[in-house]
Amino acid sequence: MIYLDYAATAPLSDVARTAWLEATQVRGNASAIHSAGRASRSILEDAREKIAGLLGVDSAEVIFTSGGTEADNLAIAGPATKGRVLYSAIEHPAVREAAEIAAKAGSRAGAIPVTPDGVVDLGALREMLDESVGVVSVMAANNETGIIQSLEEIKEVVTERAPNARLHTDAVQAIGSVTIPGGFAISISGHKLGAPVGIGALIASRDYPLVPLEGGGGQERKVRSGTINVAGAVALAAALEDASEHRAERAEFQTSFSNQIVEASGALDGYVSGGDVPRLPHMTHVIFPGTDPEALLLGLDMAGIACSTGSACSAGVYRPSAVLEAMGVEEDTYTALRFSTGEYTTQSDIDALVAALPGAVSMARKAARA
Repeated sequence: MIYLDYAATAPLSDVARTAWLEATQVRGNASAIHSAGRASRSILEDAREKIAGLLGVDSAEVIFTSGGTEADNLAIAGPATKGRVLYSAIEHPAVREAAEIAAKAGSRAGAIPVTPDGVVDLGALREMLDESVGVVSVMAANNETGIIQSLEEIKEVVTERAPNARLHTDAVQAIGSVTIPGGFAISISGHKLGAPVGIGALIASRDYPLVPLEGGGGQERKVRSGTINVAGAVALAAALEDASEHRAERAEFQTSFSNQIVEASGALDGYVSGGDVPRLPHMTHVIFPGTDPEALLLGLDMAGIACSTGSACSAGVYRPSAVLEAMGVEEDTYTALRFSTGEYTTQSDIDALVAALPGAVSMARKAARA
């Protein structure tokens, strides 16, 4: 199987696996006060310090979670008690639904429009801001299209119009590829970086308003109760360090892969969503007009290629992407495919995809006309 779905979950990396295995040899609950507990606490805090150093924050700002979804929910729930929640129209469901939950509890929430290029409409954002806003959440890069947001510009607008509002970014797809400016609470997830599933973090300043999502022992600044996943935290730190150290070289070959995918898709009348805007190097999002989504995915799967649509599939029914709808894509029949590469992707993988695309697209167009 040729795996081109790193954006869904990356294979466990050698670096993260080694770090995880070494950490599992340390006995003890990190909350215990005996020597075994202190040993576990020591490697946990080393991991926290490493992540903090890589992101340029204080270690006390690193709160370990089960992943990006929990981090997003924590980031929205606290500030929502202080005022309105604004989030971009292309946010991950973890942010959108957290805002909707807050709205049901009495906080007002609103979606910030995006342009056809898939970037936040700064004019619309400016009009939505006032002193009643408690938090503005805009993802660093979209999880479907890979389009990168200008967080610095967003920060300037929010600071000018709503100086008391908190800023949050879901950086699950972007971390390791994009530098996040200061002043943002940041959600990250280990399994997008090659760490195991089940570990993530929220990076939030000491004065960022947080409320626990559930009761318990009060671990992680008393907002994330439960026995801490020490080995997962160590693996997350190792994976983030590895991504940071190899960022430039990986971006170079991933950009080359992306360019080849775009060229091959263009020969089949496929086009990149959003036009010519900055994107993550490891993600390529292509729209193929006049194709049946299930047939196209099946055709590629038959060729041994794993990718994704990046949109919801439920009960065997393909549903148009909410992200593309927010961008104004109105094609009646199309398939949007997300190809995402990573550390272990090779040129031969891309060659195989390029070879398989014409047959799969042809089959999908015949299915759409049937």
